[in-house]
Amino acid sequence: MASPLLLVPSDPLAPRAPDEHFAREADAARLAGMEVAVVDHDAILAGDVRAAVRRVPASDGEQAAWYRGWMIPFAAYARLDAELGTRGVRMVTDSTAYRSAHELPGWYGTFADLTPASVWSPWEAGRMPTSADVGALTGTLGGGPGVVKDYVKSRKHEWHEACFVPDLADVTTTTRVIRRMIELQGDDLAGGIVARAFEQFTQDADGHTLEARIWWVRGSAVLIAPHPDTPAGTTVDVPTAVCDAVGASVRALGAPFVTTDLALRSDGVWRVIEVGDGQVSDLPAAEDPGRLMRALAAGY
Repeated sequence: MASPLLLVPSDPLAPRAPDEHFAREADAARLAGMEVAVVDHDAILAGDVRAAVRRVPASDGEQAAWYRGWMIPFAAYARLDAELGTRGVRMVTDSTAYRSAHELPGWYGTFADLTPASVWSPWEAGRMPTSADVGALTGTLGGGPGVVKDYVKSRKHEWHEACFVPDLADVTTTTRVIRRMIELQGDDLAGGIVARAFEQFTQDADGHTLEARIWWVRGSAVLIAPHPDTPAGTTVDVPTAVCDAVGASVRALGAPFVTTDLALRSDGVWRVIEVGDGQVSDLPAAEDPGRLMRALAAGY
């Protein structure tokens, strides 16, 4: 069987080379015994997957591949998965598994006891909801503070404008925040609208929530690191019992490469605040990618 393949985005200025952001991971993958090929991320987003994979060698057999790169919407990932299949390349994370880990409706049920209460509704980019739409969505959450986002990302850097809602029972304010989130997301709105109950997490002296990102390959935790948004030099220790509980949900989800972002709630309880597909989750620059690449090399 051929060695597993790592696909990374190409450098826009040097299309045969990996994008600088993923060059360290490409080097570590080769050291771990993997082959490396580049794909054109812009072409993937534009829908031209045949052009996007033109530098991926065709395989006579079924070569397994992982992707490590910029985020890809589900529909585009499904097209990429299908096109690679015509070249004898099998994505270890197929499109169904990608969606289950990448979008909140796919993973929420499996993690419901470990994460803030959430509701969601499919929604089209650019269409603005009415107060009646929002009331029907958020009513089951009751009152109290909340956050809004799409199926994948929030506008947390526009916290009071397009993310945080002081009281979900205030439909007028909630509608205004959701409409602004949709406006800022533009055509990048992923899947639909999500509303989540707000939970207060422990913060450092500068007001940063202390988050840990756990990387899982085939249900095993292979790397625990600070979240990329956590200030440099921060260490976040996650108790073994917490990892065990989260790992049970990861294995129940069944996706082969997953990240879970955890934070310590103000009452001392660890909570999962986000789940993601590991292929499109960012690795902090301070982290050595070798351990992750060795796990991928062995986990196909």
